[in-house]
Amino acid sequence: MILAVDTSLGTAVALIDQDGTLRAEAATTDPLGHAEVIGDLLRDVLRGEDGGAITHVVSGMGPGPFTGLRIGIAAARTFALGRGIPVVPVPSHLAAALTAMPESSGPFAVVTDARRREVAVTVFDGLDADGLPVVAAATVLVRAADADSHLAGIARIDVAALSAADLARVGARALAAGRTLAGEEPLYLRHPDVTLPGAPKKVGA
Repeated sequence: MILAVDTSLGTAVALIDQDGTLRAEAATTDPLGHAEVIGDLLRDVLRGEDGGAITHVVSGMGPGPFTGLRIGIAAARTFALGRGIPVVPVPSHLAAALTAMPESSGPFAVVTDARRREVAVTVFDGLDADGLPVVAAATVLVRAADADSHLAGIARIDVAALSAADLARVGARALAAGRTLAGEEPLYLRHPDVTLPGAPKKVGA
């Protein structure tokens, strides 16, 4: 089985079989309070399941806000460390693209709220031979008011909640194909608000 955890938007957890069949999922769309709910969501998804049968943990790597995103990644890594199993990092927009894949052909954009009147945008164009969404233009951060002009007529799909089940399916397909979709560093797009203080000012005599 494969466990998936994502906190790029709300908080989402899912468990699937290797073939993609959903076993359990739980989520909240609240973009805040990830730390308060993630333990309960994991408990709900794993209730009645054999934790020893989980072979991989898929971690959503963003884009997403700094604080919320790292909570999900930490939870995924902690669970994997406790079980001695690998973490599979997956860009969160790939899951959103798999969920929202339009019936018609041609490129489309996944757009998610990045706060501060900005949105994160990734352009996709169909599925590749491994069943993974094809990234036609890498994720960028743009002003919400400029998103339509940035897309220049490309179909836009606004995503408010992410499916951890589809995140797990993307991870499963990547594993089956022997592909790595992301590194260990999350896709924050924006530096955290908190910064280290500079050197103390010298005080004259």
